[in-house]
Amino acid sequence: MAAHRKPGRRSLGGHTVRTAATIAFAGAAGATGFDGTGHAEPNPTPAQVKVKVDKLYQEAEAATEKYNGAQEKATAAEQRLTALRDEAARKTARLNTARESLGSMAAAEYRSGGLDPAMQLALSDDPDEYLDGAAFAERAGDRQSAAVSRVRKQLREIEQLRGAARVELTSLKTRQAELQRHRKTITGKLDAARRLLSQLTAQERARLEADTGGTAGTRASRASTGARDGLPAPGSATTTAPHSRAAAAVSYAYSKLGSPYVWGATGPNAFDCSGLVLAAYRSAGVSLPRTTYAQIDAGRRVSRSELLPGDLVFFYSGITHVGLYIGDGKMIHAPNPSAPVRVAPLDEMPYAGATRVV
Repeated sequence: MAAHRKPGRRSLGGHTVRTAATIAFAGAAGATGFDGTGHAEPNPTPAQVKVKVDKLYQEAEAATEKYNGAQEKATAAEQRLTALRDEAARKTARLNTARESLGSMAAAEYRSGGLDPAMQLALSDDPDEYLDGAAFAERAGDRQSAAVSRVRKQLREIEQLRGAARVELTSLKTRQAELQRHRKTITGKLDAARRLLSQLTAQERARLEADTGGTAGTRASRASTGARDGLPAPGSATTTAPHSRAAAAVSYAYSKLGSPYVWGATGPNAFDCSGLVLAAYRSAGVSLPRTTYAQIDAGRRVSRSELLPGDLVFFYSGITHVGLYIGDGKMIHAPNPSAPVRVAPLDEMPYAGATRVV
């Protein structure tokens, strides 16, 4: 009789485990650089971080200006919507009064019994008096007809106002959605910049901040020392500015040195770039548009060689940054979240043009 054997189980310590171990070891070697060709990305140098952060800040500022523009349009749409609703409410109140008047006329006719005019003439004790009364009633009927026409006109006007309000409401919702998109872009860029900066040591971050304008304390000190640091003295703008309003705007900007950069802010304690310029001229009694795109058209264009204190100076091809010229090739501006309001050379960024507020 032939012997029957069950197939033997393969040992866990055999070829299968050896193969698995070999694969795992090879993977570990590749991940750790065991074979001398590691794949882990090295940490960026401070210089590389600065380049990336500067780019993120520039992109965030471009989105900030779009946000500011959308905010301005949303505010205008909200104001128009409120005005339309208020006007519709006033017209509705007048309409209700007119309706009540018509209701009173209708009730009076009902109470009079509505007798046929020929019968009323036949039964009248004084035909002449009746005829005079009939003429009055006819005139009253004309007035009633005119009242009805006015009510119809008011109804049409109210419907037109409601239609316009619906259009403005749609516009407002569109602007609000646009604001949300720009806000998301801005916060995303700024968060990415913060993550990059967090990879640096405290000493590296301090050096990077020094390269972009120093600490808030240093900048505040410059506001008081003025020309001792090689900067134009705050008072000197009054003699070289094209007019007193420009001089006042420059003085305001000097007073805000060291103020934090906050996107969307227009003062009095924090600013973004266009917000600082807007606030500076607002302090001088001049109303400027909210965004860099509009501010560049808010006055007369001037060449770089013609610059005077108080001129608005713009940067980047997309006109996404603005500062206030103070003389000697320098400006005061709100750079980005890493550097508060400060004095900086015009050559710090790609120059795009200038405008003189008149």
